[in-house]
Amino acid sequence: MKKLLLFIVIVFSFYSCNNDDKPRIGISGLGIESSTFSPARTTEKEFNIKYDEAIFSNYSFFNDDYLDKAHWLPSMTGKAMPGGIVTKEAYELMVTDLIERTKKTLPLDGLFFDIHGAMNVEGMVDPEGDLIKRIRDVVGNKTIISTSMDLHGNVSEKLAIYSDLITCYRMAPHEDAMESKQRALDNLIERIESNKGKPKHKAWIPVPILLPGEQTSTRVEPGKSLYSKVSLVADREGVIDAAIWIGYAWGDAPRNHAVVMAVGDNKKNVTEGAEELAEHFWDVRGEFDFVAPTTTLKTSLSKAFEYLNNRITEKPFIISDMGDNPTAGGAGDVTWTLNKLLNRPEFRNENGPELIYASIPGPDLINNAIKTKIGDYVEGYVGAIVDDRYSPPIKLRGKLISIKSGDMNAEVEAVIQVGSIKVIVTKKRKPYHYLSDFTDLTLEPSKTDILVVKIGYLVPELYDVRGDWIMALTPGGVDQDLYRLGYKNIKRPMYPLDKDMSTPDLSSRLIQVIN
Repeated sequence: MKKLLLFIVIVFSFYSCNNDDKPRIGISGLGIESSTFSPARTTEKEFNIKYDEAIFSNYSFFNDDYLDKAHWLPSMTGKAMPGGIVTKEAYELMVTDLIERTKKTLPLDGLFFDIHGAMNVEGMVDPEGDLIKRIRDVVGNKTIISTSMDLHGNVSEKLAIYSDLITCYRMAPHEDAMESKQRALDNLIERIESNKGKPKHKAWIPVPILLPGEQTSTRVEPGKSLYSKVSLVADREGVIDAAIWIGYAWGDAPRNHAVVMAVGDNKKNVTEGAEELAEHFWDVRGEFDFVAPTTTLKTSLSKAFEYLNNRITEKPFIISDMGDNPTAGGAGDVTWTLNKLLNRPEFRNENGPELIYASIPGPDLINNAIKTKIGDYVEGYVGAIVDDRYSPPIKLRGKLISIKSGDMNAEVEAVIQVGSIKVIVTKKRKPYHYLSDFTDLTLEPSKTDILVVKIGYLVPELYDVRGDWIMALTPGGVDQDLYRLGYKNIKRPMYPLDKDMSTPDLSSRLIQVIN
């Protein structure tokens, strides 16, 4: 009898310690922005896969206090730098792993589904829709799924159906990324702890607009005012959250278009709020324009030389080489712009205007540079391994200025000076966002004459050091000239491809709530 009582006490103690009413919340997701117009292919090797507690390092807000809010059961996340379409084999390999690991976390009160929303996979129309359906089949209908996305992602009706809560960033550049992810988790925790459960209403409005991020930045109008209205709708009584997705312009699928969503318990405020956002979006569609002047590379250089002749500060003239922007899905190795620069007479002498070019992959040259002393000359082929449609590989010969190993993306980086051009060559492609990306290579981007970066709109650090700035309309897998891309699968009519289209139906579609 004593043994039986002791057993009951032990079991009760164990149950009490593990039944503190904290919600059981899982974390999973796969995120990439992948262009269907690039010849590049992305495999699982390009994804930074994290498991279990290592996933907390994805989020700056996961301090001790936040960890104490729930029983966290992270399974698997995978994030990749934007690139080409994901191979079907890689997708299935990662999804199978994610699903099997998620099964081991059950039962779950909630799941944080952390994605980008612009993943394209060989032979698939809606990868994120497929993934969330497969997750739902595992976790069951009672689990509340809160989906967090980039505003350049796509929300298909399928993704809207299987997401109970959903939100996205409200800023581009994405300075509010962590704030948005925390909002998605805060909403999830509140709905579980309050026993309110899933929202009663989800309004989904497809908006037939497809524009690149470089034309829809929230730094400037009309994006600034449009996105300022989101929080006003989200703050209405009975509304949990609201969001506007610009969508991903370099994906060719029916889901590639803008979307507005609102979720909550007050049907009137949810539907009317979503409709107000959608209607305002449509009304200002003709006001969207690039966030900086755009022109050809030739004219961009003329503007740069004009700026240098009249320069009153040491700040550089920055040229965005947009068509092969790796942060939007470009292959990153198109040599078209670099070839044009190397053939300009202004840069042939070392005493010419200093131009930093960031960057071009060139594993052949890197292999030679590793064996070369700083200050000696090195040569090797760079670029056009993946995307040679516009210009072939370049045999680059120049002075080795610096070399650095260990970068997460580039692996090895070297600066090669050819005339007055300092070319950053990488073993693997890498976007250059931060001043430290340059200063670690003994370069001074804030004081150079001309800085050419493979990027679209400037991230804050580069934006703050610019003297002047222009965006060059160059070719590549994320060409800003949408008319040149040759869409075949998006829904038509679509603004701005069909400028004279009639006003679409922007009434709320009430999405099924799965219980």
